[in-house]
Amino acid sequence: MGLFGELIEASGGRWIRGGLTAGLAGLIALALINLNWKIVGGLDFAVLWQYRGTLAEGLVMTLVLTAAAAACGIFFGTILAVLTQVPLAPARWFAIGYVELFRNTPILVQVLWIHFALPLVSGINTSAIVSGVIAIVLQASAYFGEIVRGGIRAVPAGYGEASDALGIPVYTRWRRVILPPAFRVMIPPFVNMTISFFKASAILTVLQVGELMTVSTRIANAIFKPIEILTLAALIYFLFGYAISQSTHWLERSLARREGR
Repeated sequence: MGLFGELIEASGGRWIRGGLTAGLAGLIALALINLNWKIVGGLDFAVLWQYRGTLAEGLVMTLVLTAAAAACGIFFGTILAVLTQVPLAPARWFAIGYVELFRNTPILVQVLWIHFALPLVSGINTSAIVSGVIAIVLQASAYFGEIVRGGIRAVPAGYGEASDALGIPVYTRWRRVILPPAFRVMIPPFVNMTISFFKASAILTVLQVGELMTVSTRIANAIFKPIEILTLAALIYFLFGYAISQSTHWLERSLARREGR
């Protein structure tokens, strides 16, 4: 592409950005014009301050559920991913079947089935929080398992071949040779999936486990201020989701410093 073409492309890029900016400004202006300012002016967010302790407890429960989903999901997902690579066919079939089952059914169905149907089948009753944790961990394991499998496939085949040639034991080969470079590739999708489960924890409100969404709806029903409390809940989800997303850059920089890059 010549200089003239580059100038046209640069100019076109500026026009596109300018058009998008103008369109966004127009949409915001239209939304502001059509707002019911009488209702907006009557909103009282100050009243929510007295429920800060309850909201904090709900947020802590949400973060605990997210941490359980991430930690257990990565652990069991790694096992599932490794099983898909072993020569034993039944192990591969189990791992593939597990991933397909829990990835292709809604988490709401899984939550309700585990809490209401599983006790009828097994005779073992679980509390709402235990059922919620089981459901979110089972689905997280399936999704993280696919991420790990993709990361393993991204590792050059020469790593495994060199390990075989050197006679490195299978366990050491996976722990020291294959998985470390695979995990470096998987950091961004790991963080993205963690954010997804941070938001998906709101689905557990159907079991009233006491996470942020459950607490928010209880407060909204008690004080008859759904706009204020749900807006605050949305803001909390955004802030903590954004903080988790920024951890990607921190992890990548830390690994780069450790590797001397």
